[in-house]
Amino acid sequence: MEKARFLDRRTPLVLATLVLSAGLSALAMNIFLPSLPRMADWFGVSYGVMQQSVPLYLALSAALQIVIGPLSDRYGRRRVLLVALVLFLISTAGTLLAPNATVFLICRMAQAVIAAGMVLSRAIVRDITSDAEAASMIGYVTMGMSLVPMVGPVIGGWLDDMVGWQANFALLLVLGLGVLALVWADLGETADLRDVSILAQLKEYPVLLTSPRFWGYAGAAAFSSGCFFAYLGGAPFVGTEVYHLSSSKVGALFALTAVGYAAGNFLAGRFSVRVGLNRMILIGCSVTTAGLAVLALLTAAGLSGPVLFFGLTIFMGLGNGIALPNANAGILSVRPEVAGAASGLGGALMIGGGAALASLAGWLLGPESTEMPLVLLMLGSSVASVLAILLVIRRTRALSGVF
Repeated sequence: MEKARFLDRRTPLVLATLVLSAGLSALAMNIFLPSLPRMADWFGVSYGVMQQSVPLYLALSAALQIVIGPLSDRYGRRRVLLVALVLFLISTAGTLLAPNATVFLICRMAQAVIAAGMVLSRAIVRDITSDAEAASMIGYVTMGMSLVPMVGPVIGGWLDDMVGWQANFALLLVLGLGVLALVWADLGETADLRDVSILAQLKEYPVLLTSPRFWGYAGAAAFSSGCFFAYLGGAPFVGTEVYHLSSSKVGALFALTAVGYAAGNFLAGRFSVRVGLNRMILIGCSVTTAGLAVLALLTAAGLSGPVLFFGLTIFMGLGNGIALPNANAGILSVRPEVAGAASGLGGALMIGGGAALASLAGWLLGPESTEMPLVLLMLGSSVASVLAILLVIRRTRALSGVF
């Protein structure tokens, strides 16, 4: 019934609209990463200062996700997403006009409002599907979305070499206008609006925060994605300063992780209903941990290089692609009646943790650093994701005897 209502409200392009809305959020996060060293030179600041554009963006994104969910439960997914897109366009124009690094970083932080695309795409899926079907559909949505970060750094690196770093943000401006037009024309409302204040909805957060299942799924998502956010914060430095690669080459190597993520999303969409949420999360977290453990051992043995470092991150992408759709579906299943709030709070924990790890990665990588501190940080985060989902599995077995 809900699915029919959803599809009848607008055109059959709704799935593509969700993919592009979430994809714009992913693209805004990573398209400019190969340009960070050149942007630091442009503004006359250190790489460490310019690298803060990653954790600051993630930190504000985390804070916004706490309120985006309740706002969408109260005022509707469509309306909140449209407002977020308009604000994103204004802040993107600000990054292009920024006279110094401080103004740029402020506008960069404001771009985080586009996190609404990621949060609400998941909430919309949950509006129209069951738990297991939600994991499958989120997998397919994020598989399509993963094409964006796959090509984003490649395009960003090429634009930086050919035109300059400003071209990356000009492209975001143009694409944002296109997504705004598509959402306006195509996306109908899917939420059953709740006539309660935002404060009243926020008061429901303690119910989520006292749920061991919520913490288990949120922890698995946060730590699994945390290794990727640490990678976002440190890999540009490793590529340019440790391996002395050009922006375009770093951008091309970034695509390897996204290839793995796309494959993992396909597997999540194909097998989540059959295998189940918990097992899929455990499989995904284990794949990521195994790949990073191999990378750490080879790096310790002195065998590291750009192909090995970037190439083995394909397993991190694969594991995240399997685990995250299922972990997000698990987060939303704890309290389906407040799916928007659960999505926002879960996203805030995930992105907030990612911001901390991205900032820590920038702090660990000094002028004389090798890639090893970053590798160990990523591995530690992934190990924690395995422990988080094992706690959920243990509790599930204790309560029902079902895996």
